[in-house]
Amino acid sequence: MQTRLILIALAIIVGLMLVGCATADSPNHTNALNDTSWTLSDLHGQSVLSPRQVTMHFEKGMIQGSDGCNRYSTTYTATGGKFKAGENMVSTKMACPEPIMRQAEVFLSALIMASGYKMDTQQLILLDANGNALATFTAQSTILGVTSWRVTGYNNGKQAVVSVLIGSELTADFNADGNLGGSAGCNNYAATYATSGKSIKIDKVASTKKICTRPSGVMEQETQYLKALATAVTYRLDGDRLELRTADGALAVILSAAGNP
Repeated sequence: MQTRLILIALAIIVGLMLVGCATADSPNHTNALNDTSWTLSDLHGQSVLSPRQVTMHFEKGMIQGSDGCNRYSTTYTATGGKFKAGENMVSTKMACPEPIMRQAEVFLSALIMASGYKMDTQQLILLDANGNALATFTAQSTILGVTSWRVTGYNNGKQAVVSVLIGSELTADFNADGNLGGSAGCNNYAATYATSGKSIKIDKVASTKKICTRPSGVMEQETQYLKALATAVTYRLDGDRLELRTADGALAVILSAAGNP
């Protein structure tokens, strides 16, 4: 009898735990911002100045993006239309022209001030405590086709992401038909690619056979870059930045939209 009572009590406890979990995971408590990406279109009623787009990507309780000059990241919470960015923000320390720096400061201040949000599939608005709009964003495109990029960094296969050699240029042009091509620094290359959701597969990488001697190390760079391309399994568009990552989440290639500084 005692054993039966213990089992009944345990069943009740487990049932309450499951109800609690179901409540925590109910639609009213869902973080609708998770795994979404946005580009700033309006800041305090002013158009965006920066030639480099201001962006936000929400994933696993973190915001990452560009303030138009520097890369930044911080924590956040979002529940039932309420929003709070963490004050533990970190960023890179590049200097940009004064108007761009001022805009970045205004944007980051708006991010910290925001206490609510409104969102649909195409637009996100951060709100202050009185419900006034602080910043408006449009949804980031996820389409790679018909885009052109300049490589700014690549994984050298030695557990390091390195910059492109001065005096050389690496490029990547994604066509709508699933073909990819560009310059590997010395030779031109071609490959195929396919995307599904956030996944990407780059295959059949081939290049011409020229030998270049300048800048020093350009042929080694070419080999490492083409190998890095083939390791990419996920991608993320972040305004005018494209990240290709490996299966373990490491950066494979970092690219900037062609024509950007």
